[in-house]
Amino acid sequence: MKELLRKPISLVTFSCIVSIGTLLLYNIPFFNYAADNCNENVGGKIFLLASLVIIMLIVNFMMTYLVMFCMRIVGRILLAILSLINATAVYFIYTYSVIIDEITIGNVFNTRYSEASGFFSWSLWLFIFVFGVLPALYCLFQPVEFGKAKKMGIYCGSSLGIVLIIALLHIDKTLWFGQHDTELGGLLQPWSYVVNTIRVASMKHDKQAEEIKLPDGRITDNDKTAVVLVIGESARKANFQLYGYKRNTNPLLSKQEGLKVYQANSCATYTTAGVKAILEPINSDDLYELLPNYAFRTGADVSWRTSNWGEPPLHIDEYLSRNKLGEEYPDADKDYDGILFKGIRERIESSKKSKVLIVLHTSITHGPNYADRYPKEFEVYKPVARNVEESEKNVGMLINAYDNSIRYTDYLLDSLITTLRSIKDWNSAMIFISDHGESLGENNMFMHGIPMRLAPKVQYEIPFLVWTSNSFRNYKTDDKLPEVLEQHFIFHSVINLLSIDSPSYNKDYDIFEIKE
Repeated sequence: MKELLRKPISLVTFSCIVSIGTLLLYNIPFFNYAADNCNENVGGKIFLLASLVIIMLIVNFMMTYLVMFCMRIVGRILLAILSLINATAVYFIYTYSVIIDEITIGNVFNTRYSEASGFFSWSLWLFIFVFGVLPALYCLFQPVEFGKAKKMGIYCGSSLGIVLIIALLHIDKTLWFGQHDTELGGLLQPWSYVVNTIRVASMKHDKQAEEIKLPDGRITDNDKTAVVLVIGESARKANFQLYGYKRNTNPLLSKQEGLKVYQANSCATYTTAGVKAILEPINSDDLYELLPNYAFRTGADVSWRTSNWGEPPLHIDEYLSRNKLGEEYPDADKDYDGILFKGIRERIESSKKSKVLIVLHTSITHGPNYADRYPKEFEVYKPVARNVEESEKNVGMLINAYDNSIRYTDYLLDSLITTLRSIKDWNSAMIFISDHGESLGENNMFMHGIPMRLAPKVQYEIPFLVWTSNSFRNYKTDDKLPEVLEQHFIFHSVINLLSIDSPSYNKDYDIFEIKE
C-alpha cells in the first residue's frame, strides 16, 4: 500500500477511482430505492439503473477532475472532507432510515452538541473510519500527474455530452423523477447534503434579504375595496375552455358575467421565479419590494393564504398555511384548496381598513399526481392516472386528471366571484394568473422547469382572468394593451385598484384606466 501511494497516477485514473468509490461506498441506498420504486419491467428497470450508474460515474468523474485540476491541494482537502461527510450521511441513512433533504440539513444546523452527542457510538466511529477516513487519506496522499488543460476540456465536454444524451433517452421518466425527487436526491451522495445545504443557506438569506424599497405611496380615497389575487400553480392556458380548449373545463366561468380573459405569458417556467414576477413591479434579478409587502406598508390590510411554497420573503402580519386554516375552519376539508377560499366574505367585512388585499397561492394543478388535487365529485373525465407509471404509459389518463383539476379551479374561482359580487358596499375584484404552464406528454415532456429559451409554449402560455364589481374600474381597450400581457401587469393593476398613488406605478403595465 505504501509503495502504491508513492507511484503517481494520471488525474484521469485518480478521478475514475474516486468516482467508482463514491458510487460503491456511498450510493447503494440510492440504487436500492430506485430499484424498489421503479415499476418498469425487468428490461426497463435494468436500462434505468444502468443509465443512472453511468450518469453518476460520469458526473462524479467530471467534478473530481475539475476540483483536482483547478484547486490542487485545496481540492484534495475538499475531497477528503466530502469522504468523511459521505460516510457519516450513509451511516445515518442505513441506521436511522433518514433522507438527507433540506429539513434534515436544517435540523443539523439547529441541533445543539448536547442533542447530537446522543447519536455518538463506537459503530458510528468505526463506520466513519472505514468508509470515511481511509478514502480521505487516499485522496490526500495519492500522487497525481495533472496533465494539460486541453485534456480537461476534452474530458469534461465529452462527459457533459454523454450525460445529456442519456438524460434525453429518459425524458419520458420526468413524472417518475418528479414524484421521487426528494427521496432520490436525499440518498444521492455527496449531492444530497451539498445541494440542500445551499438551499437552506439560500432560504435563510432570502428571509433576511433586504428588499429594494419602493418609494413611499399613499392611499388616495376611503372607498371600501377588496382585491383577491389567486395565483395558480402549473395552470396552462391550453386546457382552459375560455381559451378555446375543446373540453368543457370552465362550465361555470364561461357563464360568469363581466369576466375578462387576457392572453399572457409567464416570465419563467418554475414556481419561485413565476411567483416573484407576479408580485414585483419590474422584471429584475434584484429583489424589489413585492406587492403584498408594499401594499401592507402603505396601509392596506393584507392576508396571504397558501397551500404551496416558493414565494419570496413576505413582510406582512397574516400568513396562513392550509393547516393553519384547517384549525380556523375545522369543518372544512383541508386536503384540498377549497379551504383557502373559506371565510373570504367574513375576512373582508371584518377588516378595520378600507383597502383589503388577499392573496391565495394555490396548488390545485400541481403535478405529478393531479388526481390527488381535487375532490372526487370533480372527477368528470375518466379514467384518470393515479400514479406516475399510469401517467407515463397512458397520457390520456394523465390529461383527464389534469382537466379535472382545471374544473375544480373553475368551481373555486366561480364561487369566489359569486361571493365577492354578494358583498354590498364594497368595490371588489378577482384576478387569477398562473405562475407557469405545464407539459402533459407533448414530445415526451412532462411537468415544467425547462429553461425559457428552450421551453415549449405550454410551459409559459398561462391563463389571466379578471373580474370586477360593477362601476369599479374601467378596463383599457385592446388597442391600448399589448397582444400578450406579462405577469408584471399584476403589480400595477392591483396598485390602481387599491387607489395607491405611487412613483413606482407604471400605467403602461395596468389593464385598467386610471381613476378620474
